[in-house]
Amino acid sequence: MRLRNLAVFTAAILAGAVGGSLIGPRPAEAVARELIELQRDVTSLLQGQKDLVTQMTQDHTVTKTLVEQTNDNVGKLSATMGSLQKSVQDVQANSGARLDTMSTQVQGLSDNLEEIKSRLGKLNQQLVDLQSTVQALDAKISTGSPGTSIPANPGGIAAGGGRPSAAPGSAPSADTLYSNGLRDITSGKYDLARSEFQDYLKYYGDTDLASNAQFYLGEIAYAQKSYDQAVSESEKAITNYPKSFKLAPARLKKAMALLVLGQKAAGIRELREVVNRYPGTEEERRARARLKELGVVAAAAPR
Repeated sequence: MRLRNLAVFTAAILAGAVGGSLIGPRPAEAVARELIELQRDVTSLLQGQKDLVTQMTQDHTVTKTLVEQTNDNVGKLSATMGSLQKSVQDVQANSGARLDTMSTQVQGLSDNLEEIKSRLGKLNQQLVDLQSTVQALDAKISTGSPGTSIPANPGGIAAGGGRPSAAPGSAPSADTLYSNGLRDITSGKYDLARSEFQDYLKYYGDTDLASNAQFYLGEIAYAQKSYDQAVSESEKAITNYPKSFKLAPARLKKAMALLVLGQKAAGIRELREVVNRYPGTEEERRARARLKELGVVAAAAPR
């Protein structure tokens, strides 16, 4: 029995050895095959990584080029915008200067019309006086009153229907000085116009048109960019002639000159005075527009 068991055990050992020798090489081949496949996968992964790095490098180069081109375009656009902004500012400045010149010329033409109307009124009155004188003379002649003589220049009318001419060597007449001043300021002969208006104030400072002459001295100073003098002359028009119809444009011109001089607070104060004192006028509209450009309200805050 014992011998039988030993034989069975020995056979089992031999069978295991034979079986192990038969099936042992197969796992080694599988491992080798997996290693080969793994190497292939690793190689593919490395190649893919290399390709990805190459693609990223190319993309980075393209992106860098695009960024540089964009920066160049932005720089060119900024330069163009700067030039455009400067052009707009130049146009605005030139437009403002032309507007001021046109405003002065319109003021001059308006005053020319007013002067003509005034002259026509005076001439009409002189004609009425002359007619009355002639009628009185006719009445005296018809009644045969003795000692009656016809005056050589009834009504004091100068030859040509104008104002009495000045004596030789004296200043030109008020009408001549004022008309010449208006003509020269509307044609841009500012130095000549200033001299004529100054002479008008010197010889006829108490007449109705003296305030206009003073106002135009401020206009001339502003047109010649003598802004300090423009403020001074405009202030004289406001202070010396409180009943003048040139107060609104004089105060507006003073405000504009103050703003050019950098005196913003004083300029805003004068603009508000124009808005408050002269509602419904062209000067009020222009003052409101300028205040809006400055970003301030038209009316001062209540105290």
